[in-house]
Amino acid sequence: MELDAIDLRILRELQADGGLTNVELARRVHLSPSPCLARVRALEASGVIDRYVAIANPKALGLDLNVFISISLKSQSKEALADFEKRIGEHDQVMECYLMTGDSDYLIRVAVTNIAALERFILEQLTPIPGIEKIRSAFALKRVRYKTALPLPGDSR
Repeated sequence: MELDAIDLRILRELQADGGLTNVELARRVHLSPSPCLARVRALEASGVIDRYVAIANPKALGLDLNVFISISLKSQSKEALADFEKRIGEHDQVMECYLMTGDSDYLIRVAVTNIAALERFILEQLTPIPGIEKIRSAFALKRVRYKTALPLPGDSR
């Protein structure tokens, strides 16, 4: 889908606040509501807008520990990777999972309440996954930057 300046303004507004009403969104991007809604629907249909979510505050939910875990597998066969990815996706604590280049095969980010919860996650849920060779953890001391809005063409910030 070719995005024009109005589409980009719509995306900027929705990335900042996905709960905007169509009327408010239309006002902000200087369109009438009907064409604005048509553009939003086209962005959704084309897959540019993937979904709408509410972003919860981890601290408000007691999830004070943010841990990055590097995982190396014994085998990097297609089947081993697929099995790991299926199994890691079954755990709610896993917020992100990336297949990596370099020293480890995967990097995951988990959100847990405390060290004891992390220990339970590693011992009871992570280590039983077949094929794991090495697990290394790093604790985030402070979140310096966190954003969900993707950079759009024309953004220079």
